[in-house]
This record gives sequence, structure tokens and C-alpha cells, in this order.
Amino acid sequence: MPTSLKKAVEEFARQDGTTINQFIVSAVAEKLSALTAAEFFAQRRADGDIDWALAFLSREGGEAPAADDRLPAKYHGKPGA
Repeated sequence: MPTSLKKAVEEFARQDGTTINQFIVSAVAEKLSALTAAEFFAQRRADGDIDWALAFLSREGGEAPAADDRLPAKYHGKPGA
């Protein structure tokens, strides 16, 4: 491990109140969790059916959202909203 990286790990482990080994194990577990989640969502996307979803969202019936369950007007039309 490069010296500068080891020093950073030592400092974060000290701040966290753990050993270097515990810090590294935690960091690896966190990375594996992120990779697993990315893989999960990629598979969900691959299994998705956009035509079915759009038909479902355009269906008749149902109930309008409650007043407290609506997107605030300031977010209407914004990307990602």
C-alpha cells in the first residue's frame, strides 16, 4: 500500500476509533455493497418493460394523490424531478 494511502487510512481509522484492519474491512464491505446494488439495478433495468410501464401509468381509474402527496410546484418540469 502506498505510504500516502496508508497514512490516510491510519488517520480515518483513528478518527473512527477502529483499527486499520477494521477500517479496511469496512471499506471493502461498503464497496462490495455498492457494486452489488449497481448490479441489482442494472438487472432490474434489463428486465423492465417500458411499454408495460407506460401503459400502466396511463391507465384509467385510480385515485388522485392526496394533497400532501403531490410534488411541490417549484419542482414541476425540472430534470430529475
